[in-house]
Amino acid sequence: MAVTYARILRRQGHRVVCVGTRAAGLQALRAGPLRLVIADLRLPDGDGLDIVLAAREMKQPPPVIVATVLGSRETRKAAMAAGATAFIAKPFSAEGFGRLVDQVLEAA
Repeated sequence: MAVTYARILRRQGHRVVCVGTRAAGLQALRAGPLRLVIADLRLPDGDGLDIVLAAREMKQPPPVIVATVLGSRETRKAAMAAGATAFIAKPFSAEGFGRLVDQVLEAA
């Protein structure tokens, strides 16, 4: 799914850094300032909420969108409590995803 997200965002003119693991996501956060983070909760090497928490601890925290197939009320509540800016449940449309990204970036 990360490749699909990246393709949508690139079509909108965004520069994208795409990673597929918790470890790589944490490394990307440490590597430099990011305008936006999109994190899945299910990652092959751990919990995506760790990415949300790490982003919130940054000196200038980027907004974080959690995109997950685990779209329950409890999951949404946990993501928002961890510091997510927005939450979107899969499956979602490319248009809806693009609008959400634009809204989050405008508000940031």
